[in-house]
Amino acid sequence: MKITHGLDALLAAVAAHPVVNLCGGLGTGKSTLARRLPVASAVDLSGLPADMARERTAELAAVPGDGLLLVDGVDGPGHAEAVAEALDARARPVLLASRRPLRVAPGWDRHDPATVPLGPRSAAAVEEQVRAAGLTDPEAVALAVRLAGGLPLLAELACRELLSGTPADAPGAVADALAEEVVRRLDREHARPGGRHRHALRLLATVRAGDERLLAGGPDLFSALAGLTVVRREPLGLAVREPYRSLLELAYAWRRPGAHEGVRKRAADYRRALLTERAEPREQARLVEQGLFLSGDPVLRDALFPPVDDAALVGSARPGEADAIGRLMHSWALRSGFDTRRAERVTERWLEDGTSSFHLARDRDGAPVALAALLPVGSETADGIEPLLQQHAEGTVPAGGLFLGAAFGTDAGAHAQILRHVLVRSVLAGHLVVSTASPDYQLLLRTLSFRPHGAVRDDVYRCGRPPEVYSHDFAAAGLPGWMRRLAPGAGPGPAADLPALVGRALALVREPDRLAGSPLLARPGLSTPGSLCDWLHGAVRALAASGDAADAEAGAILAAYYLGRPRTHHQVARSLHLSRATYFRRLRRGLALLAGRLPDAVPVRGLTTHGR
Repeated sequence: MKITHGLDALLAAVAAHPVVNLCGGLGTGKSTLARRLPVASAVDLSGLPADMARERTAELAAVPGDGLLLVDGVDGPGHAEAVAEALDARARPVLLASRRPLRVAPGWDRHDPATVPLGPRSAAAVEEQVRAAGLTDPEAVALAVRLAGGLPLLAELACRELLSGTPADAPGAVADALAEEVVRRLDREHARPGGRHRHALRLLATVRAGDERLLAGGPDLFSALAGLTVVRREPLGLAVREPYRSLLELAYAWRRPGAHEGVRKRAADYRRALLTERAEPREQARLVEQGLFLSGDPVLRDALFPPVDDAALVGSARPGEADAIGRLMHSWALRSGFDTRRAERVTERWLEDGTSSFHLARDRDGAPVALAALLPVGSETADGIEPLLQQHAEGTVPAGGLFLGAAFGTDAGAHAQILRHVLVRSVLAGHLVVSTASPDYQLLLRTLSFRPHGAVRDDVYRCGRPPEVYSHDFAAAGLPGWMRRLAPGAGPGPAADLPALVGRALALVREPDRLAGSPLLARPGLSTPGSLCDWLHGAVRALAASGDAADAEAGAILAAYYLGRPRTHHQVARSLHLSRATYFRRLRRGLALLAGRLPDAVPVRGLTTHGR
């Protein structure tokens, strides 16, 4: 398979610098990429003690000439410092592959290596890889891509496991094989590999972030976990990076489902107890975020905690970013099926006083990839807020609170980060009011137990559905009770959410890997993304063939919009010669009818996350 990911940058660095460090997380493909260069000699330090690593590197680095020396696996205990010493007598160009940047390690200030970072690959590139490996079944391909999280090694391992006969409808079993290889390779980073840290690692993956008391293994075990390259320090303790976290948790839930559920519940109780003790608002906001994760609710996991690493930085928009805001808001309108001219007018109103009402997530290159229109409530913002609240403006928006008018991300990871940022800001402000015409956001808000105030009078965005208004009080005294209502096993969600769940599932029918978090998988006979996709296709076709004219029209709309070639609501309505009002009325009818035809219900909240 042709590999070009990062190759140009690596070639340029090797041509310009005598010492180059290719760094990237476990499984990113560093060794494969490095060996595409004209390497004269190579040494792999994986598993070697530090003194032997120093000796082997020094011996090869001292050989004079222009031939490139590749030193791979600079990740074991003491390796970085040992290799730095070995290069003091360097007589040839050197390329070093490591999981962490060597520039920050002890002894490397005197070598000043050029750093070439290697990150995850795109989902499309990973799909190409797994298909080239021989996977053809759509469900197996989707599972391999999802479990890989952009990492070539994990994609290769997933293919191997699936081709060996492990079924794609057993994602935990496939994940377990991948997790075994991940922890085996992490043993190279330990002075004493194996033992208790393996179990502690999967416990940490289950709770997302853990302090020393929550992990209960003592300071030595905590320090050992902190030293792993897949673990990072966060305000609430240590956290496993994605996609390793999701992989380890899914494998643990498959091996010991009862123990996995118990760990999550105990962690939720612990975080809720801390919430009653801590008075600092920012710490409360972090505990709330952690509580939402520990609820295990599949709607919250899908929207707020997708299995991708947090790659964006979130902050207030800058004065020169109005054009970027406009582009993101235009994409938000298109994705939502809104009239773009109406959305542009709303955007212009919010930008009248500058960019201060917008918060942006920026990728590693500084490009804006997600946005939230988050307006502080006051007399100066009333003109921008009132059209989206209308008759609900009085009494729902206390001064000092926040109003959310739009949130959008170009990918799942950035979108989740901006939504979590909104929740943190809301806890700090004490109150949040949301006006949204998006069924996905409405479902999310109901899952979060926001108070519904109803729809506004006007179809603000000319999309066939007026925005609905929701609010939530984030006063400190009420946070523990709110977390208790969202805790694991707190009870089923409202049945009225079913049409929205069906609509979201239809919207993802071309991406079955993303259906893995759908609560509809709890229905009898719909236990896998593939079976849910089959059911949705069949149900839409049956509705379109109905003898009732209105039902058949509703089925035709669902088939054209969700199952046909990508088009906007307006384009589908024109092709079917329907007025805007009739089109959206039939659309809602179709979703409600499909919801009523679902197999017998079981509770959809508090379930172990499917396929995570």
